[in-house]
Amino acid sequence: MIIQKKHGKVVPTDSTPKETFKMVAKTMVNLEEVLAEELRQMGALNVTVGARAVEFEGDMRLLYRANYCCRTALAILKPFAEFDANDDQELYDQVYKIRWEKILDVDGTFMIDSTTSGEVFTHSYYAALKTKDAIVDRFRRNFGKRPSIDTESPDYKFNLHIRDNHVTLLMNASGDSLHKRGYRQAVGVAPINEVLAAGLLKLAGWKCDCNFYDPMCGSGTLLIEAAMMANNIPAQYYRHSFGFMRWKEFNLGDWKSVKNEENRKIGAFDFDCEIWGNDIDEQVIQQCEKNLEYTKLHKDVMLHIGDFAEQDPPEGKTLIVTNPPYGERIKVEDLNALYTQLGDTFKQRYGKDCDVWLITSDFEAMKHIGLHPSAKIPVQNGALDCRFLHFELYDGSKKAKYQTDAE
Repeated sequence: MIIQKKHGKVVPTDSTPKETFKMVAKTMVNLEEVLAEELRQMGALNVTVGARAVEFEGDMRLLYRANYCCRTALAILKPFAEFDANDDQELYDQVYKIRWEKILDVDGTFMIDSTTSGEVFTHSYYAALKTKDAIVDRFRRNFGKRPSIDTESPDYKFNLHIRDNHVTLLMNASGDSLHKRGYRQAVGVAPINEVLAAGLLKLAGWKCDCNFYDPMCGSGTLLIEAAMMANNIPAQYYRHSFGFMRWKEFNLGDWKSVKNEENRKIGAFDFDCEIWGNDIDEQVIQQCEKNLEYTKLHKDVMLHIGDFAEQDPPEGKTLIVTNPPYGERIKVEDLNALYTQLGDTFKQRYGKDCDVWLITSDFEAMKHIGLHPSAKIPVQNGALDCRFLHFELYDGSKKAKYQTDAE
């Protein structure tokens, strides 16, 4: 057992099982099962899949580990109060009863994110305001002063969730969204969210046992997420701040212990395949190079500049995942023609060793690929409803089948 002093107290930092409690991991549409499996692999108990969320149980070490390692979680939340309220006054009274001084210091800062549904509480902002009033009124009465609101960098980010008359209060252990990995030094015009990128790779079956290729790589998010998985680098390895670090119950020794355990796994298995990226825009490739150099993954990824239609994929078994323009933020003169070229390139340059996936929100342009997708998975990229499409490719004699099917 390691003993460490914290705020004048001696606290144990060994791996002895601690008290378990419920947690909620937030995620994106159709990534719930992927996230649930990640949590199970970490030792989470009683894992239950919900809508854009996964409930589970564990101790504080698991809370730290989930924040540090989960690739498909947007936030890890810790519920701490639950009750029914039938009107604004009852909400205020119930919140006021909570012993907030056990959680929050009088000179601390906080903010409240609120979501409401049902007919009892129809305005999430007003519900958050009543909750804030109850918290500060309790502090004023007991201490003569109150903690402050800070919407930029609060000590505590509280989530208020009300469904009909049922109220749940949660602490956001992550702080900023976990898609903010910390490695993005240069940003392209339409970068894909890092959590979505990792989720797409997992949905596509990326097991780091073959080549990986993104023929429209942009600033490199898919490449970096693939390379991090191939090197067993934790999702938040490049990030230095989490919400739980400001909590009263934060245990620095346990946090360092969890990080060290995970960091020792980096490079645990040999990845002897290739990761390739290609983009037609030289400036965008330079942005990708900058991000790769920051992560020290530049030696693991080979970049090409040019038209994807003129670039062959790596030799041998290759997973291709790409995020082509949708015509939303990146304007293309003829999007249908671009997607026709995508399909033609898949048919003419790629073969049975290539497993192709792409994400798009343009359902009309999607039809011009000229291939029948074997899977269409609904996903969300920002506010855009998208489909993640899987194409199984064949060689030689079966190429004619594509043209027949597409007609």
